[in-house]
Amino acid sequence: MNFEMPQMPQMNQMPQTPPMSPSMDYYIPQWEERTSYGTRRIDPYTKLFEDRIIFLGTPVTDDIANAVMAQLLCLQSMDPERQISMYINSPGGSFTAMTAIYDTMRYIKPDVQTVCLGMAASAAAVLLAAGTKGKRVALPNSTILIHQPSTGQASYGQSSDLEIQANEIMRIRSLMEDMIADATDKPKEEISKDVERDKYLTAQEAKEYGLIDDIFESLKNDN
Repeated sequence: MNFEMPQMPQMNQMPQTPPMSPSMDYYIPQWEERTSYGTRRIDPYTKLFEDRIIFLGTPVTDDIANAVMAQLLCLQSMDPERQISMYINSPGGSFTAMTAIYDTMRYIKPDVQTVCLGMAASAAAVLLAAGTKGKRVALPNSTILIHQPSTGQASYGQSSDLEIQANEIMRIRSLMEDMIADATDKPKEEISKDVERDKYLTAQEAKEYGLIDDIFESLKNDN
């Protein structure tokens, strides 16, 4: 669940349809729906996308970031005034992939509601906190984890190369601390101390910390 150091970007072919269907070991139901143009086959992710919901339920990789960015930009093009919701259940992942999504969320015009269900760890926790303030929520049994970036692998090479890598890690950490500080309105010094080790937060603790704004118990009582 550590941030990954940036990798050389690869040329990835974008999916033919905006919705992102993560790789799963179980069957994703599909059904046919009649439209004015005939019938079409859809799945839950397509239906969520039509309701302006993006589901981030995988590690944050370059491919996933490309798909999420495409959906954000597409939904803005369809209606720049309507809110977009991003549901997050992710162990985190690549720092550069996270920053690509983060910057796109801040670039587009629509508000982005973020909702944590399950876990938002590492890079995913930053994305959760990056939602529009006042619209960042979690379900009651969610877990949020923040910590310092890590390469996730041993470093080798000449001393000058190791110094370059160390400087890059420090730059990434400082940038991440700035993001969390901006989201929580906490001083960067406090964030730096808190992420020195893994910091696990319940939904209530994340609310008190400033990573989210509210906890959604149930939709059953909504009118």
